[in-house]
Amino acid sequence: MNPAEIEAVLQLAFIQCEAVLCPLTDQQKQILRRVLMDAIMGQSLQSSAIGDQTTANPLDELTPDERSRFLQFVTEQERLGYSWKIQLLNDWLHNRESSSVQFIRDRYGPQWLNRVKRVHLAQYLDAQNPTEGLKLKIGDRIEVSNGLWEWVQNNGPCSREWFPCTVVQISQSIEGDGSGCNCVVRFDNGMEYEIQGVYEWNHYNWRWIN
Repeated sequence: MNPAEIEAVLQLAFIQCEAVLCPLTDQQKQILRRVLMDAIMGQSLQSSAIGDQTTANPLDELTPDERSRFLQFVTEQERLGYSWKIQLLNDWLHNRESSSVQFIRDRYGPQWLNRVKRVHLAQYLDAQNPTEGLKLKIGDRIEVSNGLWEWVQNNGPCSREWFPCTVVQISQSIEGDGSGCNCVVRFDNGMEYEIQGVYEWNHYNWRWIN
């Protein structure tokens, strides 16, 4: 879970406390935020130390039918501009049925949900159709290859390297008879670079890292 998702869950909990006439003070809310963040960060560090959990894809644990239904749900939520994970968490907090993906709650639970990252979704969605797979959003962390700005070879003086960066702008471009999507990324040193045709012809020059 990222900070925005954690805050969304906390806000729902605060609202429910007020609904039953047990509102929390600002100090109590801050304590809950700190404890929850520490717990989640601790789990992330522990998972990194173990190693296997960072490379294994949680979606591999689903049956083919479950995986198909789950990916269809994610794709539809992404198309509507919603966070699929927050939608599921909202259902769970309000004890609502999650239609075709209710099995996630019944069989796998929040621990499994917390392990699912965009890089895991992309492994399946991009494999199905790279140009129609998981779409980038502002704030996403990705890695880009130096193949974007220089000639690289598998065996040669200039080999492929990868650099972490953050997506800061996404725009559509129209050239000739077709259209494409351009993406501006910002590297950790503050420099920015525009990736043209980020899905159409430069998809192999970037990859998900979270």
